[in-house]
Amino acid sequence: MARHQDGEGTDLAPLPDPTGLTPAARAEVVQDALARAEELRCAGRYEEGIALLMDALRYGEAKAQVLFRLGNLYFASGDLTRAEHAYLRATEEDPHHASAHHNLGVVYRRQGKISQSVKMLKKAQHLDVRYPRAGEVSPPEKAILRRWARPAIAVPLVLLVLLILAMWLAGRS
Repeated sequence: MARHQDGEGTDLAPLPDPTGLTPAARAEVVQDALARAEELRCAGRYEEGIALLMDALRYGEAKAQVLFRLGNLYFASGDLTRAEHAYLRATEEDPHHASAHHNLGVVYRRQGKISQSVKMLKKAQHLDVRYPRAGEVSPPEKAILRRWARPAIAVPLVLLVLLILAMWLAGRS
């Protein structure tokens, strides 16, 4: 397993062996690795992020997302060939991954492969419309939605019951 350097020169702990972990634990390790790799990309420490994500691929969890982020790291480091390969693999893992198709189109444009670029960008646009990404809802937003859900359902039901009752009373007269 690769060891990754943080900014202070100390080693980060290697990723644990995936064979002894539950699927939920593997997924959590991969999500943590994705978050850490994004931090490394933003800090310009591409090689460390690449090593971390290559290690995360062994877990077999969220492979399309790991490959997509790997492509982002390769692209940021200027390695367009490896970025192309990572984005292609991400689209093979998840054919509906619009962002991977888009970034692949950008790589093709940088490589001068204009027709392939246009094809991928159009496909990304189509996928984005056809398969929109599910929005993440934060815990405070969930609390607000739950607070308003009951009244949003109860008020129309009460109005319906009152309407039926009024119609019934009008029919009895």
